[in-house]
Amino acid sequence: MKRNSFNVLFFIKKAKLLKNGEASVCMRITVNGARMETNIRKSIDPASWNQAKECARGKSRKACDLNAYIENAKIKLHQIFNELEGQRQPITARLLQEKFFGQDKEPEEVRTLIGTIQEHNDQCRSLVGKDYALIAIRRYESCKRYLAELIKQKYGKEDLPLTEVNGELVRAFEFYLKRKSPAGKTPLSVT
Repeated sequence: MKRNSFNVLFFIKKAKLLKNGEASVCMRITVNGARMETNIRKSIDPASWNQAKECARGKSRKACDLNAYIENAKIKLHQIFNELEGQRQPITARLLQEKFFGQDKEPEEVRTLIGTIQEHNDQCRSLVGKDYALIAIRRYESCKRYLAELIKQKYGKEDLPLTEVNGELVRAFEFYLKRKSPAGKTPLSVT
C-alpha cells in the first residue's frame, strides 16, 4: 500500500493586515500534494513572526499562547493522520481539517466502485426476463471482474472509493481491456 505524504505549515498573511496592523495566522495542511488553507483566527505583529520556525518570537503572553496553540495543533493533526492511516481510511487535507476543527460528520459508508457496480448488477439480475437478458448480466459481471483485476494490479487494493475514480482509471481500464482481449476485440464487446 502506498504511504500518504502529509505536512502541516503555519504562516502569516502579510499582504492582508488586520485593522490593528497584525497579520492573520494561517494553517496549511498538505496530503499527497493536495492542500487546504485555513485561518486559525489568531493574529500577530508581522515583525514578531519567525517563518523559518513557524512560530512567534518573544516571551510575551500572546506569543507564548500562539506558540502553544501551534505546537498542540501539529500534535493533534499528526495523531488524526496516524489514526486514519492505521484504519486504512482514505485521507484528504479537507478531512484532516474537518476532524481537527470538529466539523467532521459521522463517518458515512464510503461508496466504492466495485460495490456500486455490484449493486447495479444485482438490480439488473432481478429484472432478467423482463428488461434484461442473462447474457447482459454475464457481461456486467465480466466488466466488474476485469475492473477488480485492474484495481488490484494498479492500486494494490480490492476496491476504490468513488471519489478516487478519475480519467486516469478510465484510460487504464480501456488499455487493460484491449491488452486482455484476443485479436483486438475487447472482452466485453457485443458480437
